[in-house]
Amino acid sequence: MKVRIRDFIETVEGLYFAVNTYYHPEDRFFAFLRYVPYEFVDFEVDKNNLREINGKKYVKMAETDKAYKFLKEKFDKYLFYDETINVLMHAIPKEDVKRILSPKERLKEIVNEDGNLNNLEEKCRKLALTLEDYGVSIKSMGVSGSLLLKLNNKNSDIDFVIYGKEMHKKAREALKQAFEDNKLTPLSDNFWKIAYEKRIKDGTLSYEEFVFYEKRKFNRGVIDNTMFDLLFTREWEEINEKYGDRRYKNLGFKEIEGRVLNDDFAFDNPAVYKIECYNDNDIKEVVSFTHTYAGQCFNGEEIIARGKLEEVICKNGENYKRIVVGTTREAFNEYIKLRKHK
Repeated sequence: MKVRIRDFIETVEGLYFAVNTYYHPEDRFFAFLRYVPYEFVDFEVDKNNLREINGKKYVKMAETDKAYKFLKEKFDKYLFYDETINVLMHAIPKEDVKRILSPKERLKEIVNEDGNLNNLEEKCRKLALTLEDYGVSIKSMGVSGSLLLKLNNKNSDIDFVIYGKEMHKKAREALKQAFEDNKLTPLSDNFWKIAYEKRIKDGTLSYEEFVFYEKRKFNRGVIDNTMFDLLFTREWEEINEKYGDRRYKNLGFKEIEGRVLNDDFAFDNPAVYKIECYNDNDIKEVVSFTHTYAGQCFNGEEIIARGKLEEVICKNGENYKRIVVGTTREAFNEYIKLRKHK
């Protein structure tokens, strides 16, 4: 039983969790609660968060605090204190796993289905075939999010997955070319506004700043009036650590300046930027656990970052420090910006 980021896990009770790391303890999987059967919900629900499959209703858990509260009150067996990072996490004991949902398998199902697709599935299929036309291997694609679970509704976007760092880079180049060829459409101002309101909750980036960074990533677009993301997931051979190889010690919050030395995994989760830090030579990387700051900067660029300062304690003894951006999904007062935009 193997899982990686973008996979979903269904529990024996019918809860859906999104896998959010490559590294897991022996007896459980780390994954964040995303959808719960309506029968378990005793709080007021926005009807936009209601989904339905085979007559059964589900609620999307869009807020971090609400998801933790729900598990604490109803299913505390899915809360696990991770001593490597000293944080209470969502985690599923292996005996509670009903099934693992794979983005690759789901996309294969959509692409090979003749007719009988819903509107969003049709768009997803069209996106896959368009990217394939530009040289992106269909074997390196998948689809995650609500479409993976068949819980999409009229407001759903397409969480399109590309596996492997070289193929993800190729897909972004393909998207840029597809924009120029009018095969796919960049986000309109209206779409950018929706994305901004969804992502930035505290004004750490102005709308203009947000759009500046997003436009140069080439990891988002529109297909037939539906927004999609090109999400990154490592191929199995790129996953080269084990759970517990590193431990993390919280050293408070810090703002630093530095220069990006390596952006190979800038679109991963967490996004990883190897840096030369101007403030502290021991700080070797900035990582972001929020999608907003994935692909935010590239090799050679000078940056300002604010987040949690951590000491990374490695089994091999090569300890260093890092800045963590996105300690919550909303990343309040945490950011990565270019220095020239200060």
